[in-house]
Amino acid sequence: MTGSLRTRLIAGTLSGLAVMAGAFGAAPAEAAPAENGRAAQAVVQTGVLSADAALTIADAAMKEAAKQKQRVTVVIVDRSGAARLVLKGDGAGPQTEESARRKAFTAVSFGRTTSELGKGVTGGGPSIADIPGTLFLGGGVPVASEGAPIAGVGVGGAPSGDIDEAIAQAGLKAVAGRLR
Repeated sequence: MTGSLRTRLIAGTLSGLAVMAGAFGAAPAEAAPAENGRAAQAVVQTGVLSADAALTIADAAMKEAAKQKQRVTVVIVDRSGAARLVLKGDGAGPQTEESARRKAFTAVSFGRTTSELGKGVTGGGPSIADIPGTLFLGGGVPVASEGAPIAGVGVGGAPSGDIDEAIAQAGLKAVAGRLR
């Protein structure tokens, strides 16, 4: 008798969920619209940089900064631009965190280094440089997996973007063999 009651409770709960899903406009999976003769994919899997890899990148970048006698901040953001790690080096200026964050955001947003993107920015009219939160100074590099950006590394604080970018690249190099 208990099994029968349990079965009825589960069936009733599932029916209630189905009614609620219908009330909120959810459609059954089979009803997904077709794209090129295929059912549309409802879930997309994306790669995420692990916390361990982010720490490895930041550590390698800071070691490179020390080697070059630079006082910098390293910021790593995820694909959505949210900060995953902020490491402010000893003596790094107050502006370095914001510039590093914006460089990392720009690199992951466009999937290219900020120095490369900066070459295409001109002063005549609207451009990608007008997008809030971006910064087109050298020092931002994308982290890619299977050809798609999954994170961005930004370094700020050296006297030139070329130095910031070299430090960011040194950090990325530390995990290059572990990225798919």
